Amino acid sequence: MTSNGFVTNIQRCSTEDGPGIRTTVFFKGCPMKCVWCHNIETIDANPVVVWYAVKCIGDQACVRSCPDSALELTPDGMIINHDLCQVCGTCEEVCPTGAMKVMGTNWASDDLIKELLRDKVFFDTSNGGVTLSGGEATYQSEFATDIAIGLQENGVHVALDTCGYCSEKVMRDMLEHVDMILYDLKIMDPKKHEEFTGVPLDRVLANAKIVADSGKPIWIRTPIIPEHTDSAENIRSIAQFIATQMQNVERYDLLAFNRMCTDKYTLFDLEYPLKDADLITEETMEHLAEIARQEGVSQVAWSGMTKNSKIHIIHDEQEERPCAN
Repeated sequence: MTSNGFVTNIQRCSTEDGPGIRTTVFFKGCPMKCVWCHNIETIDANPVVVWYAVKCIGDQACVRSCPDSALELTPDGMIINHDLCQVCGTCEEVCPTGAMKVMGTNWASDDLIKELLRDKVFFDTSNGGVTLSGGEATYQSEFATDIAIGLQENGVHVALDTCGYCSEKVMRDMLEHVDMILYDLKIMDPKKHEEFTGVPLDRVLANAKIVADSGKPIWIRTPIIPEHTDSAENIRSIAQFIATQMQNVERYDLLAFNRMCTDKYTLFDLEYPLKDADLITEETMEHLAEIARQEGVSQVAWSGMTKNSKIHIIHDEQEERPCAN
């Protein structure tokens, strides 16, 4: 059966979202509203029109063509009346430079599967596959499940990248149709978790145990965010949970904070809450990784740009290699 859903991006040749060369699908909609969110365009489940000032040449074809009269180009920039805008996509179609963009494309599951299978040769030669991400793929669980089933029927490895906040039924249903799980554990203090992500911690931990019981390969990931998740106590608590509750975890990734999403926030007339936060030092990342190892998690890696480095590196006990952010 064909289902439909909204996707913001299809990122090809990814090397961080699971083993091998992968294509990552970013689904729209997320139940969390993390203070540090890097994919703000995926939080709302509905598509939205945005304007890229640096691409605009003032042609105004978008303004003239808008059937809802929702656009006005002023000396201060494009004004989009989102109350009037029906997100029909006309402005994107007529814009000569790509300055107008609809964030969220409606895909039929069969069509998206065909699009993803175009990369199968890369999956086969690298032991890679497709990663369902977002946003939160479980937020569109029927659509995501149909994609996973179709890919597996064609011999493609499927990974689910999830924040873990969904119903037990949705998690169990999706686990039946994916090959591995990338699972976020952000904060172990319940009060801070709800304050910084907008949702309770208990459901995330309950689903983490369900994922562990599935016996499928798991990568745990923690974003290291200044003054939010970067304390030794937080990493120690997460590592203890992994070591005692999730024995089939293959690796634990610590992801260093960066401010590369700041421009995304301007598209939505917002200011990134952590725009002035400093990068994490390499010494801090190494220290946090060592804390996790001391708690019994053997395969601990960290990646990202640090305060005293100029390139992105993955560090662990086994390897050191370049990686993309």
